[in-house]
Amino acid sequence: MIKEYKTIKEIASPLMIVDGVEGVTYDELGELELPNGQVRRCKVLEVEGSKAVVQLFESAQGINLAQTKVRFLGHPQQLAVSEDMLGRVFNGMGLPIDGGPEILADAHMDINGLPMNPAARAYPAEFIQTGVSTIDGLNTLVRGQKLPIFSGSGLPHAALAAQIARQARVLGDNETFAVVFAAIGITFEESEYFINDFRRTGAIDRTVVFSNLANDPAVERIATPRMALTAAEYLAFEKDMQVLVILTDITNYAEALREVSAAKKEVPGRRGYPGYLYTDLATMYERAGRRQGKKGSITMIPILTMPEDDKTHPIPDLTGYITEGQIILSRDLHRKEFERQYVSQGNTTNRSIQETLDLGWQLLKILPRRELKRIKPEMIEKYLPKD
Repeated sequence: MIKEYKTIKEIASPLMIVDGVEGVTYDELGELELPNGQVRRCKVLEVEGSKAVVQLFESAQGINLAQTKVRFLGHPQQLAVSEDMLGRVFNGMGLPIDGGPEILADAHMDINGLPMNPAARAYPAEFIQTGVSTIDGLNTLVRGQKLPIFSGSGLPHAALAAQIARQARVLGDNETFAVVFAAIGITFEESEYFINDFRRTGAIDRTVVFSNLANDPAVERIATPRMALTAAEYLAFEKDMQVLVILTDITNYAEALREVSAAKKEVPGRRGYPGYLYTDLATMYERAGRRQGKKGSITMIPILTMPEDDKTHPIPDLTGYITEGQIILSRDLHRKEFERQYVSQGNTTNRSIQETLDLGWQLLKILPRRELKRIKPEMIEKYLPKD
C-alpha cells in the first residue's frame, strides 16, 4: 500500500523537503497531488532520518504546504521500452510528443542503468560509416566507441549531428542499425530542424528522438540523456541492434547539473560545477560499448560546446579523460567557408549584385537563425534559403 504524506516543510524550487517519511530510498520516484487534483512528479535526492529532500520535475507554483499530498512509488524513474520506439519522438521524460499513441511496453527499465563492467566489455571493433570524410578517414568511428565532438558557439555542430544521424550505417549483411538522438536544452527552432530533417530524409524510421527544450525544467534536462541511453541499451542488448547514440548538447546538461547542485547548497568545484561532475559524466559515457556474448553494441557521439572555445573548460576537459579520442571543430576552418566562396573570387570572375547577394544569403545559412539579429525577420523569411 502506498502511503501519502501531508508533511511538506519547505520548498526552494526545484527542491522540496518532506518530513516524517518512512522506508523512502534514494532516487525513488514520487508524485505530488495538489488540492485541485493536479498530479506532478518528483524524485528523492537525499534521505536523512525521517526527512527526504525531493527534486521537482515541474514548477512549484500552486503547491500548498498543508494540503498537497506526497506519495512515493517504491521504484526509480523508468522508461517504457519496445521496438515501437523507433520512428517516434519523446520529450526528456520519455513521453510521446509526436501525436502518436503511448508505447505498448515490453518492459519498464530504470533509466539510471549502470556503467558497463570492464570485465564484460568486448574490444571496440568494426567500422561505422558516417559519410563524413574527416571522421571516416581521419578519426574512424568503430562500434562500441565513445567519440565526442567539441564545438564552439556558432559552429555547425547541430547540422553535423543531424548529418551523422541521417547518414550513419554499418557495413555488412544481416545487421540492424538504429540511431538514438537526444537533444538536450535546445531551442524549439533547433528541435523542429532535427525532427523535420529526419522526417524529410526518412531517417526517422530507424531513429528514436528525445527532445528537451531550453524552457523545460532543469531536472528534465538531467534525465534526457539517461532516457536515451536506456532506450539504446534495450535495442542493443535485448534486440541485437547496432545503436548509435548522439547526445547534443552535453554542456546544457552540465549547466543543469550545476543549477540543481547550487539549489542543494553543495560545495562547488571548478567554475561552480559540482565536484562529482567527472563521476556523473562517466556513469553516462561508460554505458556505451560492446558486451561479451551480445550481438548488439552502443556507440556514442556526445557533442558539447566549449564556452569561449576553451578546451580546458571543465566539461570538455573531463570528457576527454573518459572518452576515446576527440573531434574538435575549428573556428578558423569554418571561417574559410566564407573566405573561399565569397572573398577569394579571383580576378576573372564577374559577379552580378544578384549573385553576390544570393551567395551572401547562402553563407548566412551557416549561422543559427537566432544569431541573425540585425536582419529584419521578413527579409530572413523571404531570402534565407530553406533547403
